[in-house]
Amino acid sequence: MGFSSWLTQDTRKSIANVYSSRPIFTVYMLDNKGNVWEEKCYEGYCSLGGKDYYELMAEMNGKSDREDGIKLFFSEEKNNVLYPNIVQNIKDWQWKNEKPRRCPHQGYFY
Repeated sequence: MGFSSWLTQDTRKSIANVYSSRPIFTVYMLDNKGNVWEEKCYEGYCSLGGKDYYELMAEMNGKSDREDGIKLFFSEEKNNVLYPNIVQNIKDWQWKNEKPRRCPHQGYFY
């Protein structure tokens, strides 16, 4: 299994994992119902605050498991797909239906 990461949606910073040479910072994952997961030490495997990003995406879209969330994220289908948000500054952010950009460096290979 390889590393995976995103750019924060508010600051557009790469979410580095703990194994990289870059400093880590706290990020927050939000769903459309107001739930928030805080991640202080991202390990690089899509879990933020103990919740898997793709699992949450599946749940938000009425699907059953992580594989469904992965298919939705990488699908060309954009209509009626809900996306979890990943931000650095939770106080300045309201959930919006916006797909986060994947980090081209996977949070490690800078």
